[in-house]
Amino acid sequence: METFLAVLLLLGLIAVSNIVNRFIPFVPVPLIQIGLGIIAALIPTGIHMHFEPELFFVLFIAPLLFNDGRRTPRGELWNLRAPILLLALGLVFVTVFVAGYAINWMIPSIPLAASFALAAILSPTDAVAVGALAGRVHLPKSIHRILEGESLMNDASGLVAFKFAIAAMVTGVFSLPKASLSFVLIAAGGLLLGAVLSFLLIRVSVFIRRFGMEDVTIHVLLQILTPFIIYLISEEVGISGILAVVAGGIMFAIEKDRAVSPQYKLQLVSASTWSVLLMVLNGLVFLILGVSVPDVVEVIYMDPTLNNFMVAGYVLAITALLIVVRFLWVYGYSLWESKRQKSEKAPLRSQVITSISGVRGAVTLAGAFSIPLVLGDGVTPFPERDLIIALAAGVILMSLIIASIFLPLLADKKEAKVPAAEGVSSVNPELAARNVVIDAGMSMLRSLVAENPEPLRQPVLLEFTDKIDRICAAREDHDPADEELRRQAVEARLNALEAERTELRRISENGAISEPVAVKMEELLDHTESLLCQRLNTQLRFSLTEIQRLFSGLFSGKLGGAEGRLAVQNAESARTAKMAMCRAAISAVSDNMSEENRAASQKIINKYQQMESRLAQGDGWIKDGVVDDGKLELKLQAIQQQRNTVQEMYQNGAINLKVAGRLRRFVDQLETSIWED
Repeated sequence: METFLAVLLLLGLIAVSNIVNRFIPFVPVPLIQIGLGIIAALIPTGIHMHFEPELFFVLFIAPLLFNDGRRTPRGELWNLRAPILLLALGLVFVTVFVAGYAINWMIPSIPLAASFALAAILSPTDAVAVGALAGRVHLPKSIHRILEGESLMNDASGLVAFKFAIAAMVTGVFSLPKASLSFVLIAAGGLLLGAVLSFLLIRVSVFIRRFGMEDVTIHVLLQILTPFIIYLISEEVGISGILAVVAGGIMFAIEKDRAVSPQYKLQLVSASTWSVLLMVLNGLVFLILGVSVPDVVEVIYMDPTLNNFMVAGYVLAITALLIVVRFLWVYGYSLWESKRQKSEKAPLRSQVITSISGVRGAVTLAGAFSIPLVLGDGVTPFPERDLIIALAAGVILMSLIIASIFLPLLADKKEAKVPAAEGVSSVNPELAARNVVIDAGMSMLRSLVAENPEPLRQPVLLEFTDKIDRICAAREDHDPADEELRRQAVEARLNALEAERTELRRISENGAISEPVAVKMEELLDHTESLLCQRLNTQLRFSLTEIQRLFSGLFSGKLGGAEGRLAVQNAESARTAKMAMCRAAISAVSDNMSEENRAASQKIINKYQQMESRLAQGDGWIKDGVVDDGKLELKLQAIQQQRNTVQEMYQNGAINLKVAGRLRRFVDQLETSIWED
């Protein structure tokens, strides 16, 4: 029960951290989560978790790196393979060598092998932290890709170096040739086995689908299990589980691109599921780091042999050393590359950004806690284990703080440019990005219509295109008269909805409609009112799933026996009630009509008259006792794809936060306009 409550509290703190970030956006979410974790550990009866490094790797690192592998552009990584490999391999081993000797010289109580172990776990950068920082500031695209590729690859090299250093410390034996050969075998084996296992699991999904099992829940569950299966099997074999899950993610993305007939429903559910899962895992990583800090600090504080100010000085010195070594390596590579290609050297600002962006995170923390308690004899304590853990945690915090302060100052403040759509100038990045978003929704809508070629669904493309054209034209014209007409129409519609609600309650009190159906119909009115309020610049949003649930719950029962008769009766009573509500709405709007709002009011009256006419003819309201609007569902799925596209463009650095906000408002306006119809 205690563990369950601790996990529940941590999940709640994830939500709190995102809310706090809205009020202090200049502080990155990881730092807020670390702070909340520290507070949660310090309060009376606070959280105190026993850290299991192996569980941490499989539970957090495996799915996070798998996701990074499957969504990172492979073409761009391949084009940047030279700097990525030099950072992920060369820089790691240089850092281990230089920082290892420096730590041993600075803190003689830490043996040389243990110093190399500390340097090894400090060498990998953290993909999660890099992603969190890159999402807050707009890094140059090439630097962003290099950091992503480096963080995907250097975990394996750093952890392999760490394991050999620990083995040398515990056993007193080390062989460079053997270590080098083992590293090659472990890395190559991890990449190969990860790709093979991912391919086999994809084939399993295809095999299941061929038997007619199209339930997206099964396929999404298999996707979620994939990184855990790959990691556990790879580690059991004795190769790099981290590189295996990265390779598995890349293979998953390749297979997805090769799919002849993409399953859009599966993609939608998968994207939503992974979005929630990744937000939770990312948050838990930094919260657990925060929870661990007080315990680490307490051990150091209570140790009489250690000077607390000296430990803080060690943390600052090691952090500075890591940044300097990284800068010199990046500067040297840039100088060599410019001479080789006879081109200009990369700007100094880019090199500084790359240097301070190498933040440390979850892998470093997990590695520090995995240091054994005793040496090979089973009796002698591992020298300065607590100090090593404290130094690792301190460097993680300092690297995050330094990057959080200096990256916004150094990063490009200009709006990002995205490739322009055909016939669109790239001078206007927002217009180009909007065209990308529109094309994404239209492409998906065409595919959905092709999969469902019923006559009623064919006009959906024309309707959707017309709606987009109208909104774009309105945004470009910015006619104050049109804006005032829209505002008056929304006010008239809200007035009509209140009249509908009053009439519905009167009908329900008279017993002409059952209570469950009346409740559902009033919920639909509430949703419509909220959507209209959104047009008045509120920030309310509604999920497609929730709205569909309301529709499907309006009429209960199947069309068979007593339940079927009840469903038909509910549908008929709801239809009759809705017609009466339309008449009440028309009367309310007419009573409030004036010369000023006559045009807008008449527009609303015409819509209600059309609705009443359709209901009187039984058209468009019921099909076998449930609401049927296939066109609406297709449009909303296309809109969800547009939202996903905006998020992907923002995460990939193609657009900045300001442009992403404008695009989201454009998509919100499109959805609201569709629901108003």
